[in-house]
Amino acid sequence: MTPEGLAHWEPPPWELDPDGEDVLPAPASHLAQGSAGEGAAEPSGEPGSVDGLALAVEVPEDLAEEDEPLPRGEVTNVALVRVKTSTRLQEFDAGELTLRRGDEVVVQGDRGQAMGTVVAPSLRVLVTDKTSRRVLRRTTEHDIIQRERNEDKGREAMPFARERIAARKLPMKLSRVEYLHGGSKAVFYFSAEGRVDFRDLVRDLAQRLRTRIEMRQIGVRDEAKMVWGIGVCGLRLCCHRYLTKFEPVSIRMAKDQNLVLNPQKVSGQCGRLKCCLAYEQKIYREQRKGMPKLGKHVQTPEGLGRVVELDILARRVRVSLGMGRSEVFSADDLEPAPPPDRRSSSPERR
Repeated sequence: MTPEGLAHWEPPPWELDPDGEDVLPAPASHLAQGSAGEGAAEPSGEPGSVDGLALAVEVPEDLAEEDEPLPRGEVTNVALVRVKTSTRLQEFDAGELTLRRGDEVVVQGDRGQAMGTVVAPSLRVLVTDKTSRRVLRRTTEHDIIQRERNEDKGREAMPFARERIAARKLPMKLSRVEYLHGGSKAVFYFSAEGRVDFRDLVRDLAQRLRTRIEMRQIGVRDEAKMVWGIGVCGLRLCCHRYLTKFEPVSIRMAKDQNLVLNPQKVSGQCGRLKCCLAYEQKIYREQRKGMPKLGKHVQTPEGLGRVVELDILARRVRVSLGMGRSEVFSADDLEPAPPPDRRSSSPERR
C-alpha cells in the first residue's frame, strides 16, 4: 500500500449483526486489492490480522522493559470490623453480605467466634492474600442473648479467679474475664511486671469452670483501655473511646509543649505518659522552627535581651531587657545576638 492510498483512507464504521455481535465490514476495494506497484497488501489469514490487514501494536518502551508480572488475586467483599475481644481494626471477608457502618455482626476470627461492629462499609477489592477471617452473619436476637450470658459468666468467674491468684501468691493483676461467643473458651486478661507461672492456676480454673482456659498477659495501657475510666479532661479515656493502637510518647513531647514536668500532670491513669501529648506534637514542632530557646540572648528592636518565656502556638517571645523590664516580641522580629567579644573583657596582655 502506498502512502497516497493511506492519505485518502478513512476507518469504516462498525456494524452490528442481527445476533448482536460487532463485526468489521468488508474492506474498501483499494485496500483489498492494494495499489499498483510494490507493497500491495495480500490476505494472509494468519492470527493477528483482520481480513488480510496486519495488526500492529506499538508498546511503550517503559512497559516493554517491565518484567514484573501483574498482581494476581481475586475480588473479595471486605469489611472493616472492630471486634469486641480485640483492640484493633481488622479486615474480614463479608462474602455476599452488604454491610454498612454500625452493623453488628458475628465473625470467625483467629481465636474463634466473636461479635463486632462494622467500622467501614463493605467494599469489593482485589486481594492477593486470602484471609481466613470472615463474617458469619448479622447478629440476631439469639446472639444478643448469648452475649449477655457470656458477660454474666465472665463477671461470675472474676471473684473465684482472684481468690485463686491470692491463694497461690501469684504476682499478677487480673483485669477482665471474657468468654468467646461460642462459649468454648474463657480468656483471662492480666497484667504483670514479668513472666508468671500460672499452670496451677489454669488447672484450678478449668476444674471449676469446665471450659478451655486462655491466659493473656497485657500491658498497663491495654489494661486502662479495657477497664477504662474518666480522664482529667472529664471525658472517657481516649484509649477506650477510639484509639486502635498506641503511638510512642516521650518526655521530649512535654518539653516541646512547655508543660510542667510533673509526673502527676503528664501521666495518665495507666501511669504512663498521656497519649494526648502526641496529638499536637507535629503542630508544636512546626511552630517552634526559627524560635529561640529559653535563656538565649537575642537582638530585639529595643536592644539586647534574654529569652525568658515562649508562646509557641502564637510564635511570641518574652524577652528580659534588664533593670526588671521585659517585653513581648514576635519571633520573626528577633535575631540571634552576636557572640560576646572576649578580647574586650579579658585583661590586656603585658
